[in-house]
Amino acid sequence: MGLSELMATYGRNYWEALLSTWGMTAFCFAFVMVLAVVVTVMRVSPFKPLRLLGDGYVQVFRNIPGVALLIIIVYALPSLKLVLPYRTCVILTVVLVASAFGSENFMTGINTIGVGQIEAARSLGLSFGQMLRRIVIPQALRTTVLPMTNLLIAVLLTTSIGSQVPLDPLELTGVVSYINTRATGGILAFAVSAAGYALTAVVIAFVGNRIDRKVRIVR
Repeated sequence: MGLSELMATYGRNYWEALLSTWGMTAFCFAFVMVLAVVVTVMRVSPFKPLRLLGDGYVQVFRNIPGVALLIIIVYALPSLKLVLPYRTCVILTVVLVASAFGSENFMTGINTIGVGQIEAARSLGLSFGQMLRRIVIPQALRTTVLPMTNLLIAVLLTTSIGSQVPLDPLELTGVVSYINTRATGGILAFAVSAAGYALTAVVIAFVGNRIDRKVRIVR
């Protein structure tokens, strides 16, 4: 099957899969950012049990392969009387893994903040929460634009684990299996999907670089 025939027959499927992948990526990344900030706040908390819990979260989910975690969620949760739709399992897997790496990115950003700023905040009588809101988190966000851009691309690629069980609508990797069970798409079917990932990643990187140049903190 040539490219023209492939696109004429399955072009709509590719387009729907691309939109589905974009939507899942945006949805996952929104939760990743929120959870990464929460975990990072726990890791810098003056309350030791919270610090241990935050560090434990990162160490666990940063070191579990996405596919392995997906299998655990899909097959272990039903034994606890919790059965989730497969798409929800995929989203939960991506969020848990990516937020662990996101927290590491935020910790790196926090470590770039001068000790003098923290001491000045304390001398002004700011509480721990006020320091986080006014000084730490805003600077950490501005410092980690590029790492978070890379994380967004990683989230985009990780959504491909949804192809383990075809979703409805399909995502970019799953559409290849859909095509190859109905025709001989061969390597060309994979190439079209790969192009969708690559072009999306290029756009994300371009936008991330532009944002970084605007908000970067010059030290």
